[in-house]
Amino acid sequence: MAERGQRPPPAKRPCCRPGGGGGGGGGSSCRAAGAGARAGPGASCGPRGPESLLDIAARKVAEKWPFQRVEERFERIPEPVQRRIVYWSFPRSERQICMYSSFNTSAAAAAAAAAAPAGPAGTPGTPGPAAAGAGADDSGAAAAAAAAASSSATPSATPSSSASSSSSSSSSSSSSSSPPAAPGPAPGSGQGPGPGPGPGSGGPGGDGADEARLPFRRGIALLDGGCVHNVLQVGFHLSGTVTEPAVPAEPQTVCNVAISFDRCKITSVTCSCGNKDIFYCAHVVALSLYRIRRPDQVKLHLPISETLFQMNRDQLQKFVQYLITVHHTEVLPTAQKLADEILSQNSEINQVHGAPDPTAGASIDDENCWHLDEEQVQEQVKLFLSQGGYHGSGKQLNLLFAKVREMLKMRDSNGARMLTLITEQFMADPRLALWRQQGTAMTDKYRQLWDELGALWMCIVLNPHCKLEQKASWLRQLKQWNSVDVCPWEDGNHGNELPNLTNALPQGAHAYQESPNSRPHRTVFTRAIEACTLHWRDGHLQHIIGGDPYAGYRRRADGDGSLFDAHGWPLWHEHVPTACARVDALRSHGSPREALRLAVAIVNTLRQQQQKQLETFRAQKKELLHRGVTSISNLEGWVGHPLDPIGTLFGSLMEACRGEDQSCAGGSDFAEGTGSAKPPDPQHPPAAPPQFLAEGESYLSLAVEVALIGLGQQRLMPDGLYTQEKACRHEEHLISRLQEIPLDDTLVKIFRKQAVFLLQAGPYSGLGEIVHRESVPMHTFAKYLFASLLPHDAELAYTTALRAMRLLVLESTAPTADLARPHHLASVVPNRYPRWFTLSHIESQQCELASTMLTAAKGDVRRLETVLESIQKNIHSSAHIFKLAQDAFKIATLMDNLPDITLLKVSLELGLQVMRMTLSTLNWRRREMVRWLVTCATEVGVYALDSIMQSWFTLFTPTEATSIVATTVMSNSTIVRLHLDAHQQEKLAGSARTLALQCAMKDPQNCALSALTLCEKDHIAFETAYQIVLDAATAGMSYTQLFTIARYMEHRGYPMRAYKLATLAMAHLNLSYNQDTHPAINDVLWACALSHSLGKNELAAIIPLVVKSVKCATVLSDILRRCTLTTPGLVGLHGRRNSGKLMSLDKAPLRQLLDATIGAYINTTHSRLTHISPRHYSEFIEFLSKARETFLMAHDGHIQFTQFIDNLKQIYKGKKKLMMLVRERFG
Repeated sequence: MAERGQRPPPAKRPCCRPGGGGGGGGGSSCRAAGAGARAGPGASCGPRGPESLLDIAARKVAEKWPFQRVEERFERIPEPVQRRIVYWSFPRSERQICMYSSFNTSAAAAAAAAAAPAGPAGTPGTPGPAAAGAGADDSGAAAAAAAAASSSATPSATPSSSASSSSSSSSSSSSSSSPPAAPGPAPGSGQGPGPGPGPGSGGPGGDGADEARLPFRRGIALLDGGCVHNVLQVGFHLSGTVTEPAVPAEPQTVCNVAISFDRCKITSVTCSCGNKDIFYCAHVVALSLYRIRRPDQVKLHLPISETLFQMNRDQLQKFVQYLITVHHTEVLPTAQKLADEILSQNSEINQVHGAPDPTAGASIDDENCWHLDEEQVQEQVKLFLSQGGYHGSGKQLNLLFAKVREMLKMRDSNGARMLTLITEQFMADPRLALWRQQGTAMTDKYRQLWDELGALWMCIVLNPHCKLEQKASWLRQLKQWNSVDVCPWEDGNHGNELPNLTNALPQGAHAYQESPNSRPHRTVFTRAIEACTLHWRDGHLQHIIGGDPYAGYRRRADGDGSLFDAHGWPLWHEHVPTACARVDALRSHGSPREALRLAVAIVNTLRQQQQKQLETFRAQKKELLHRGVTSISNLEGWVGHPLDPIGTLFGSLMEACRGEDQSCAGGSDFAEGTGSAKPPDPQHPPAAPPQFLAEGESYLSLAVEVALIGLGQQRLMPDGLYTQEKACRHEEHLISRLQEIPLDDTLVKIFRKQAVFLLQAGPYSGLGEIVHRESVPMHTFAKYLFASLLPHDAELAYTTALRAMRLLVLESTAPTADLARPHHLASVVPNRYPRWFTLSHIESQQCELASTMLTAAKGDVRRLETVLESIQKNIHSSAHIFKLAQDAFKIATLMDNLPDITLLKVSLELGLQVMRMTLSTLNWRRREMVRWLVTCATEVGVYALDSIMQSWFTLFTPTEATSIVATTVMSNSTIVRLHLDAHQQEKLAGSARTLALQCAMKDPQNCALSALTLCEKDHIAFETAYQIVLDAATAGMSYTQLFTIARYMEHRGYPMRAYKLATLAMAHLNLSYNQDTHPAINDVLWACALSHSLGKNELAAIIPLVVKSVKCATVLSDILRRCTLTTPGLVGLHGRRNSGKLMSLDKAPLRQLLDATIGAYINTTHSRLTHISPRHYSEFIEFLSKARETFLMAHDGHIQFTQFIDNLKQIYKGKKKLMMLVRERFG
């Protein structure tokens, strides 16, 4: 019997055998027994026979008891019994090996479990009980099994009898050890064993190459390739070598692998490959699978301490000396040190009884769990977080979370352990403090990781199998994290808005009257902390998840009708998200059958609450409709909730429908059932036990119904950008899952039932007659309902969709009485105008709903009018109404035959509304909208064009009406498109002229020219337009506009009118001395040329205006030269030149122009000299040269110019260099 000391580590417990013990004689006996043991399990020895009592007992002991307890409990353990216990202690589930060797185990593990041969447990493809119970201590069963094992083999058992017993028992407990085909690489894929994957290589790959690189796949490939050698099991220690075949980049390598195990769990692994990763490398996988699939080929020995006990002194000395000789370079220093300590009487090693044995298995105090490299978990999570969402780090972290859920489902204690390590690294992320300090929000992907973290902790603390001390430990840890300043809040910066609702019973209770400002912020861990006070000891809850025929006792046990519905099905009244969290916890911890029972009870409860809510509203309907206000009955919406209650119920019911979890078709997981069944057809679910469903119901129908209940719930719009976006995402995701389900008659009935309820349920429904202005809109959900109901009940479909078109938050502010009713939970929410960060998305969904109805109503005049009225009433975005108008126009005009005139009129009406909405606001698409409306009106007909021109002032600005509308209507393309006759053309032209004159009077600056153009063919209208221009010329029209109209008049053959307008424009012009590049210069030159061509009188009249308005010397000199080149009035508009007398510069009007030009040069010269720089000297000299040319045009110009130069020399004599240049050029 082994005895324990205190010094050695737990993995190498001290072992010592007292005198007279032992289970056998010499080495031959050991070898024979070993051979017998090796010949048993896993060997294919014909048909399977009954399993021996020895194997049954040894297997149970190996699963439940540490070997130290066996040694302490029984004074003598026969060697065959020891061998069977050691044999059965190795893990027998490939699924567990797969779980610890790759991220992507959902598909690989299922394939391995389905295709793997029967393991030593004798259950094909099914994990042994140890895989389900991590740390369960069934001491009674283990003690009985151990007693049976001791009595089943006599102390004097001979080697032959031991061998035959082992052989017979082992052959009956295992089937063929052929490797499974599913987990291996695909034939012909060319994927062989390669280098170990890095941290990111374990992710789920979509192609075969990624799958082949997973450690589990590569381990199978190494095993199938015959790369595992020298496999030896000594007690609870397995060792061997795995050869990595040579690849083009690397030579062949041999890896030494060692595995320690205990109670069907691998407790430690070492491999010389040096792989640094969270999970087992491919070499550990290969060796483990070799032991599972080929146990008969593994040399099995008892723990080394048992072998040493059988040696005498000479054998022991020889053993030690040979060991030192073979490995003297490695062990000699250690051997000498140990020898010195043993020979010293007072050494510490002599104070401990026995000596450590790494092959003797774990001690009683050791924790029984699978090996998990905590340091690597921390390093990998830290690395992923440091990458900040790049390089697929978010994907890798989600895979880690999925791994935690997988461990929880297998009831592996490492799930909570691994999540603790992940959480510690998340809390240590330096970005948290930075974001909090800067007041910036974390990214959406990072926020979603935190949400998943909180949800996982909720699952862990709700584990129905955990012990109270374990839950207390988790609670302390969660509170510690929760108290850290940088701990993320549940709802962004609005974490203190809600009270503690996790432990509330029915929603709608009115027990929460505390001020929201007095409550602390709710963090991502708050719900898990609150859930720590929940328990599973409620008798009614136990009966629900136990699945017994409890409903039969409802009349005796349920006096008030709160435990069962009218049909006798059990109900569960609890805060809905909390109750659904229980369902998620049951699913996550490997109890899908129990989760399904509770989910059905919750759905039945929701349906009963629906009926009661409808009755309550009917009793209060008159009062509510009279007041015209309502309140939110649910502070927390179920869709978008942090615990995702509706998604949990839907997923649990759909799993049961599709048979995704085999345990749903077998026995209860609470009873460790291991049955398997073929997944049923989703459209033809199996007949459920009577305690689950009513007649005609199925899990599929329940899943659809609970999704409709959750989506139709009237709920308050959450605060914060992230929570609002999450609510939208959850809603769209749930609807996308519903869309995958084809509707049959049963589901259509459910759709009808729920749609009718939603329309009649008042404040409990998002589609009630009166909803709160801050409730979440139903557009996305209603669009799905409309599409689903339309082929079966069109009237109900339209009624539902039209009711959902509301968007009250954009309408006038609701009365303060909205939140005044104290018996509603909404009374704790302050009355404030909400910040709807997702308003643009909501409006786009509203637009899509309207577009869907328009498309479906094509050809139905009554419904089109109803939809149009709803759009005009409820959609407040001009851009979305314009989009709807365009959509309706496309649908109406893309038909093969004639356009749908009814839909065209709807499109036109929507376009007219867009015009009215955007008339007084700035919109960058306004011109596009106006052009489109004219196009649409053209398609409708001539009366539509005439109508928009008659009422133009309510639709267009004067500029739009003249430049776009009237111009397009009068174009030849419109006339051809409408096939108009002369009468119709004249009628349209008359309307266009009337519009043009009205616009010209209202906005002459921008519409005068267009009005003149449109009125060209009507003399009276043209004269009227011209008079409007003259009247407006002195009232605010700019010189540019007047010059433009004047040029138009000249072009049309009205030179005198052009001259008149040009003189009016000159009165508004002002050109300073330095504006020699002004854009109006060409207009001034044109006006002077026009006046010159008309005659001396016109020129004489305009020159004073030019002198007054133009101060630029170069422009004046240019005008002066042009006027002296030809005779006034003798150069017509068409360039005809006649002989005549040139005008004199000494007489009016040119004398005035010449004096003004000389004066302009003098003033300009002085202005330039004030701030002149040397680099401008040459330019200034050229300017003086042009000035001299103008001076010389006067009869005394030479004298004036000489005096001017002398004056410059005297005034600016300080500018010596410049004056020197002036003297050189001008004397």
